[in-house]
Amino acid sequence: MPPSLLDTFRVLASFDPPRGSLRGAPWEQYVDWAIAQGLAPLAAYNLQYRLGGAGVPEWVMDRLLAIYQGSANDNVMKLVNFKQMVDELQGRRLVLFGGAAFADSLYPHVAFRPVTELQLLMKRLDVEGFAGFLSNHEFKPEDASGTGASKAVSDGRTLILLYSDVLGPQRREQAAGILERATPMKMYGPSIFRADLEDAVLLAALEHARHGYEVPWLSFIDLRELVTGAKSMGGAYSRPLDVPTLLARAAEWRLERALYTSLAVVARLFPEAAAEATAAFPPLRRATRELLDRTVVGAVSTPGRSTALKGLERVRRLLTGQ
Repeated sequence: MPPSLLDTFRVLASFDPPRGSLRGAPWEQYVDWAIAQGLAPLAAYNLQYRLGGAGVPEWVMDRLLAIYQGSANDNVMKLVNFKQMVDELQGRRLVLFGGAAFADSLYPHVAFRPVTELQLLMKRLDVEGFAGFLSNHEFKPEDASGTGASKAVSDGRTLILLYSDVLGPQRREQAAGILERATPMKMYGPSIFRADLEDAVLLAALEHARHGYEVPWLSFIDLRELVTGAKSMGGAYSRPLDVPTLLARAAEWRLERALYTSLAVVARLFPEAAAEATAAFPPLRRATRELLDRTVVGAVSTPGRSTALKGLERVRRLLTGQ
């Protein structure tokens, strides 16, 4: 039997894909979907260098490799430019999170993880000052609506989102804890830090919930690696989750339902990560779990889905505790 779309996704989203043929896979459906989901660079590398082509049509390889090369160039441009801007910035505590923080800490090659924007958490009083600093490098204000960010700026190539009350105005103390626990990212100079592992997991779940789970599947690979301790790497996130700490923070942040939903999606998509994901499930009522499984998890875990979740705004409010 030829591989299904889900089978194809699982093989090509692995950092250690099983050897074998993917002949007969639904390439017409997979390629465009994978590009839209941010999956193409990793898939291209696996097909070219780990699976020896795996019986894939030439047009598939051509399209995916073009995306791989573009992702490598774009990531290097964005991250090198960012480093040049902030390398000598002194006396600030700016926490880089999301894709830009994951590309070098979760993925064996920076090209595997396309960085669409840079996300930075900071004190409220630092938002305008840092935006002013970026304006000296040709960054201008952009519309930040729908992002949860306090401010957005762009130089026409790189979008940078500046967050302060990332958990909402009622939980500023908890947001301050993220800043306090963050660890230095020395490659970017003395003012840039990386979110603690448990905070990174919760911020990923918050991002999922804020967008009503209409997010690229690449973000579930991020979460898979966070939950399983980034075993392919030897960096900041290469350790087991502290589950009691994670669950305590999820309760404080009122993100237990979002955490459950994101982990349940990971468990469904990646059987090899299911044990770690389910071990970190928050203690929700059975009825709540069943509701989330039925209305969100099942739909989100369906590859190639083209229709939006029903009641998207209601889902977002439910999962972010609003």
